[in-house]
Amino acid sequence: MSSPINNVRPAPDQVLVDIADYVSSYSIDSQEAWQAARLCLIDTLGCGLLALRYPECTKHLGPIVPGTVVPHGAKVPGTSYQLDPVTAAFNIGCMIRWLDYNDTWLAAEWGHPSDNLGGILAIADYLSRSRAAEGKAPLTMRSVLEGMIKAHEIQGVIALQNSFNRVGLDHVILVKVASTAVVSALLGLSQDEIVNAVSNAWIDGQALRTYRHAPNTGSRKSWAAGDATSRAVRLALMAQKGEMGYPSALTAKTWGFYDVLFKGYELKFQQPYGSYVMENVLFKISFPAEFHAQTAVECALLLHSQVKDRLDDIDRIVLTTHESALRIIDKKGPLHNPADRDHCLQYMTAVGLIYGDLTADHYEDAVASNPSIDALRDKMVTIEEERYSREYLDADKRSIANSVQVFFKDGTATEKAEVEYPIGHRRRRAEGIPVLERKFAANLATRFPAKQAQTIYELCQDQARLEAAPVHEFLDLFVI
Repeated sequence: MSSPINNVRPAPDQVLVDIADYVSSYSIDSQEAWQAARLCLIDTLGCGLLALRYPECTKHLGPIVPGTVVPHGAKVPGTSYQLDPVTAAFNIGCMIRWLDYNDTWLAAEWGHPSDNLGGILAIADYLSRSRAAEGKAPLTMRSVLEGMIKAHEIQGVIALQNSFNRVGLDHVILVKVASTAVVSALLGLSQDEIVNAVSNAWIDGQALRTYRHAPNTGSRKSWAAGDATSRAVRLALMAQKGEMGYPSALTAKTWGFYDVLFKGYELKFQQPYGSYVMENVLFKISFPAEFHAQTAVECALLLHSQVKDRLDDIDRIVLTTHESALRIIDKKGPLHNPADRDHCLQYMTAVGLIYGDLTADHYEDAVASNPSIDALRDKMVTIEEERYSREYLDADKRSIANSVQVFFKDGTATEKAEVEYPIGHRRRRAEGIPVLERKFAANLATRFPAKQAQTIYELCQDQARLEAAPVHEFLDLFVI
C-alpha cells in the first residue's frame, strides 16, 4: 500500500525568487552597461531590418489573421504592421534572429541574449501607446534598455555554469525565462506574480536542439527565439490576470524541471545577477555567422590574398579550434539550406578563403552551388587545441579562438593565421564600435529612404536623447 502524497505547498524555489527580486528591485548603476545596451539595441534592430530582404523570413511576419490591426498595438520595425504584443514579439524576435547576426553569449550554454528584445520592445510599445491614449506618461526607451540589461543578465548568468545543450535542450529556454521575468516587471507585476509567471516558463515544455544539428539543421533555428519571447509575453499577461504559479517548478520530485528535463541536476550559479553580461556581451560585427566560427572567418580573410588564385593547388587546410565549435559546427557531407550552411565551420571558412568576405547572401543557393566551396571543405581537417577550449571558459578571457593554415601540393604553406578574440569581443570594443555603427547605418539604408534613416541614426547616437524618447514615438520612426 503506497503512502499518501504530501500536498503541502512549499515556498517558491530560490531560483524563481532570485529572478523576481532582481527584475523588480535591482538598480543598474553601470554606465558601461547602459552604453552597451544602446549599442545592442541598434545592432539588434539593424539585424532585423536586414532580414526583411529575405522572403523566407518575411513569410512569417504580420498578423495571424491577415489584415488585422490592433488599436494601440505594438509596431514591427521596418514594416507597417501594428499587432497585439504576443504576435508582435514573435515578429520582432523572428526578424532579429533570422540571419544569425545579433549578439552572442558563450559559456557552458550558448545563446543570443538580444533575442529577448522581441518581447521587451513589443510589450513596452503596447504599454506606451495605451498610456498615451489615456493621457498618461508613456514608457521611455530607458525602460527598454533596462529590460535588455536585465534579460541579458538572467540568460547569461544562468548560462555560465549550466549546459542545456548537453541534455538536448535548446538555449531558447533561457530566452523564455528571461523574457517572462522582464516583461512581467514592465507590466508592473508584484514579486509573487513574477514568480508565478517565471514558474510557468520553466514547466512550459522546452524546445529540443534537433533543428540546430546535422542531419536536421533547418530554419526553425531562426524563428525559435521569436517563439520563446512571444510565449513569454503570453505567460506574463496571464500572470497579470491572476493565473497561478507552481512554487517547486524546478525542484518537485519526479515532476519538476530538474528530474524531467535536466537529468536530475540542479542549476548552479557562480555569481549573483548584476550587469556583467551586457558589459561583456559579444557583438557579431563583421559576419552573419555562428559565433564559434567568427575568428575562423577572420583567419580566412587574412589568408584570402594568398590562396584565391591557388585554389586548385591546395592539398589540405588545417582548422584548429575549440571543443564547442567541434560539437556544434564541425560538419561533413551535403548542406541542405542556408541554415545548414551558417552552422558549418568548413563552409564559412571556405567562403572566406575564396571570396574574401562572408555575407548573408553567401549562404544562398546561388553561391553555395560554386563547386570550389565543397572542394575546399573536403580538404579541411579540424583539430582541437586544448588551450583554446580552456580559455573559452576562462572568466578572465572568454576567448573564441581559431586558427587556419593552408598547405599546398608543392610542399609550401601559408603562415598559420590565428585570431583569439573576434572584433565583437569586449577586449576589442574600441576597434569594434565604429564598425558596429557602420553596420547599423548600412542596415538602415537597406530599408529606409536616406532622410528617415539619418533621423533614426542620429537619435540612436545620442544616449540621453534615446533614453528619454517615448517608446511609441521611437518605433514610429521605423514605420514604412
